[in-house]
Amino acid sequence: KSCLLLIGGSNSCRSRNLRRGELVQRWRRLCDRQSSKWAKLELHVPDQPVVALHGEDVTLNCSFDHSSPFNLSDVAVFWQLTDTKGSIHAFWKGQDQLVEQLESYANRTSLFPAQLTAGNASLLLRRVAIADEGDYTCFVRVQEYDRASLLLQVAAPYTKPEVTLEPESNLRPGDELALTCVAYGGYPKADVVWQDGSGRNLTDNITTSVVANEQGLFTMTSVLTVVLEPNSSFSCRLINPLLGEERSIFVTVTGQNMAFPPVALWVTVGLAVCLLGLLIALAAVCRRKIKESCEEARREAEEAKELEEEESKTAMTPLKS
Repeated sequence: KSCLLLIGGSNSCRSRNLRRGELVQRWRRLCDRQSSKWAKLELHVPDQPVVALHGEDVTLNCSFDHSSPFNLSDVAVFWQLTDTKGSIHAFWKGQDQLVEQLESYANRTSLFPAQLTAGNASLLLRRVAIADEGDYTCFVRVQEYDRASLLLQVAAPYTKPEVTLEPESNLRPGDELALTCVAYGGYPKADVVWQDGSGRNLTDNITTSVVANEQGLFTMTSVLTVVLEPNSSFSCRLINPLLGEERSIFVTVTGQNMAFPPVALWVTVGLAVCLLGLLIALAAVCRRKIKESCEEARREAEEAKELEEEESKTAMTPLKS
């Protein structure tokens, strides 16, 4: 009787000038003590954890069976955090009672009042955050009283992973190479799997770290260190354990065999180009010189021929007496 009296807000309760929050707490304590004396309602909540996507809405299902008809004003529903007993949502006397509601849940919760008389005491939780993860307890009273708890788990998909190399260039077989695989914005912590080109799992020389942002979402970073072969292939896979979702990336790294160190090779190529240019220029000069020499020899030959012809003409002319 005390349990029913308090929830109805009797004159004796008001005369004690108790706050609503104190009434709620007293109602819970009395109901806990007296519940064994009542024929309990039969509440139904999910046996398995409820998985919600970060930023989306989720319904925490709680239904009950009642043998006789009742009015909405006869129903009292409380949702609270199981561990801390913090109030998530309260409803009695035909309306929401949110004075004691935790601030982090303000404007994010609602029941389905039109369905309460049909036995639906489910809670709609909007814009799910990582901090919402945990155990929730549903309390229902319609003359009889019962409660049941469920687990809410929050999940968020990771971005497609990205892989960077260190060093990025001038790679040769036998060099030590670090491959860094990064994925962002996921939850919970993902399982990271490295494999070689043959699909064999790589387990040595791997370092994985997790950093949370202000929303509680994770950035996963995994570094694999290997000794480079002429042609090496690797895959990085992230598996979200709640969503069963897999994200992966495949990379191939080619190491080049070099007879010279990279700097010496470029110097050699540069000298060869300069030498070739010098030879071409020298050939052009020589060709011009040869051409000039040939022309000069031809002119000298022509001049000698002309001189010889003039001398011949002079010798053949008779002398006058």
